[in-house]
Amino acid sequence: MNAFDLNHSLREQWEFHWNHQVRARLDGLTDDEYFWSPVPNAWSVRPRGTSTAQMQAGSGDFTIDFGYPEPEPAPFTTITWRLGHVVVGVLAARNASHFDAPAASYDSWEYAGDAVTALDQLETQLDVWLAGVRDLGDDGLLVPVGDKEPYPELTTADLVLHIHRELIHHLSEVALLRDLYAHMHRASDRMD
Repeated sequence: MNAFDLNHSLREQWEFHWNHQVRARLDGLTDDEYFWSPVPNAWSVRPRGTSTAQMQAGSGDFTIDFGYPEPEPAPFTTITWRLGHVVVGVLAARNASHFDAPAASYDSWEYAGDAVTALDQLETQLDVWLAGVRDLGDDGLLVPVGDKEPYPELTTADLVLHIHRELIHHLSEVALLRDLYAHMHRASDRMD
C-alpha cells in the first residue's frame, strides 16, 4: 500500500480544476470582456488617473480600485479587478512571502492593461505557486505559517487549501461574468 501523499493531493485539487475547467473558460478572453462592467461604479483596473474609487493602487499605467474600510455593500467587481486580485493578493504576495519570489503588493504591482497580459501574469504566478508548494514536500505543509499570515498558528497546508479555495471561487466568478457578457451581447446583437 502506498503512503498518502498530502502534497500531491493538495496540488491535484487545484491542477485538476485548472486543467479541466478553468483554463478552457479563460481561453479567448477579449479586452472588451476584460474591461466590461455590467453595472455602474464597479471596481475595476483602469488607466492611471481615471478612477473615481476611494483609493487606487498600482505602480504602472493602470491602477486597481479599492477602499478601506471596504464599503457596505461591497462594490461589484469586473473581470479585470478579479484577475488583478487573484494575481496579486492571492498569488504574488503569497509567492513573495512563502517562496522567495520578488516582493509584490497591490501598491507595487504593474496591473495588466489587456487580457493577454493579465492571463500571462496569472499563469506565471500559478507556476510559481505550484512549484513552491511542490518543493515543500509533505513535511513543509505541516509547518505553521507564522507571522506571514493573519492566523500564524495554522499550517502551510491550511494556507494551500485557502489559496485554492480563493482561486476556485474568484476564477469561477470570472467564468460567470464571461457567460453574462456573451449572453448580453448576443441579446443586443439580435435587437440591432
